[in-house]
Amino acid sequence: MTIHVEDPRSGCPINLTIQALGDRWSLIVIRDIMFGNRRHFRELLSRSEEGIASNILADRLKKLVAAGFLAITDDPSHKQKHFYSLTEPAIQLVPLMAQLGAWGRRHLPVTPDLAIRAQLLEEGGPEMWADFMDELRTEHLGMPPTGRPSVAMRLQAAYEAIRGAQAQA
Repeated sequence: MTIHVEDPRSGCPINLTIQALGDRWSLIVIRDIMFGNRRHFRELLSRSEEGIASNILADRLKKLVAAGFLAITDDPSHKQKHFYSLTEPAIQLVPLMAQLGAWGRRHLPVTPDLAIRAQLLEEGGPEMWADFMDELRTEHLGMPPTGRPSVAMRLQAAYEAIRGAQAQA
């Protein structure tokens, strides 16, 4: 699957990637679907740490679907609800997201609870990234499960452990 980029400024792969992703909100939406398993509009809106506005979220979801990063399907439990799923090109952003998180941990004032997933992904390296991508393919693309331990569960457990420790402090 090829991602759609409107009016490319150049053929540079870095430029094209940045143009395809659009802006910070696009990466945040992909992050929340990828790492938070937020698949509905309301989940993405109400559980956003950054407080994305509903009109911005609606616009980014529409753009990400049109570009080929997300697929949208109707939720059989409710006529007006939709599921958003990562496509293969979005799943292949896992190494990029891991590197962005690693860079941020080294150079920016991150909080421990929000940095733990980035730390584990950095420490786990390409093998963990591949396992996570396979897990996302099972969840979002309907591929058969690999039978390996869940990376998403490990990341969530580490996040919850830090949040619990912070609450007790």
